[in-house]
Amino acid sequence: MMQATSTNLAQLAGEWAVNLPQYSDQIERERRLPASIARQFADQGLFHLLVPVEYGGLEVHPSEFVQILKALSMGDGSAGWHLMIGATTGLLSASLSDVAAREIYGTRPGSISVGVTAPLGRADKVDGGYRVTGRWPFGSGSQNADWICGGCLLFENDEPLLSPEGAPISQLMLMPAEQVEIEDTWRVSGLRGTGSHHFNVKDIFVPAEHSITLGARARVRRPLYQFPILGLLAIGVASVSLGIGFKALAAFTELAGVKLPTGSSRGLAERSLVQSEVAKSLADLKSAEAFIHQAIDEAWDYASAGERLSTEIKANLRLAAVNATQSAAAAVDRLYQAGGSSSIYESSELQRCFRDIHVTTQHIMVAPPIYEVVGRVALGLAPKQLL
Repeated sequence: MMQATSTNLAQLAGEWAVNLPQYSDQIERERRLPASIARQFADQGLFHLLVPVEYGGLEVHPSEFVQILKALSMGDGSAGWHLMIGATTGLLSASLSDVAAREIYGTRPGSISVGVTAPLGRADKVDGGYRVTGRWPFGSGSQNADWICGGCLLFENDEPLLSPEGAPISQLMLMPAEQVEIEDTWRVSGLRGTGSHHFNVKDIFVPAEHSITLGARARVRRPLYQFPILGLLAIGVASVSLGIGFKALAAFTELAGVKLPTGSSRGLAERSLVQSEVAKSLADLKSAEAFIHQAIDEAWDYASAGERLSTEIKANLRLAAVNATQSAAAAVDRLYQAGGSSSIYESSELQRCFRDIHVTTQHIMVAPPIYEVVGRVALGLAPKQLL
């Protein structure tokens, strides 16, 4: 396939959407994205969609990012997820020092970085950096990665380091993959091909320049990097969910066109209830996608004017993301039920979409508690967590 450029990304994503299904059984069986496909993504620049142009990245508009992830996820949900994690981790390049960003992202075209932002590790401050120990779940794509990131709480002289506001500091540590142990723990119901195993490190040294503070303003000040990392991560999860939802819609449409339900003289597509369920699912998916783009456009306008995004705008991004994921799940559930017994077979795309979508809904960035966070902001209260 072609090398990604700013002008052919949609075409490239469309090609992958067509080609990925032939690998889906292998991806699910092996519980990972094959290294050969990950390397093609990397060589085409897809893992660097959000990396600044000065480090060889594409620095795409967030709405374009949504469309690319949606297309790939219509081809295969696990493949879309792997790309989403790798691309959003690439955002760290805009916060690293110029030297570190060039070392990790700019000196090897197509380097793959993945990671977990949750501060489940411990980083003790030492001369020149940190001694890091920790264990993290959900290390999606770690088997194909060159660099793996883990969130840590900071300590100095065995005392926790706190922000000026008195909160624990969450620091993201970028570690060479060869220093990280990957545990074979990813045996799950859906998104089986994401390879989201636990990983751990024990007392390794991480240079200070290979770390960033989660929530701090990016060093690169262009509009894309005014978006919060967690906000773009949530949008990425939602984009994969939308892709799975549209994939289910396509699979059901194909099924409805040929299935004659037992004891019926009318094809499945001729049933009024089925027609209504399809329309509801289409409305869920299209309206959720439109909300995401509206939220992105609003945030982009502020970022383009050089303004930092307000809590309200960040909350709107998170609301659009959780709404898209939950709406996609509702659409898939509706279509799965409408498919009847045909939906339960391994050969049915609907059963895989059903399993995959109910893994995306469990991600902390788009889980139902986000509604409470956004509701607090809407009521004029502090969100109680980083947006």
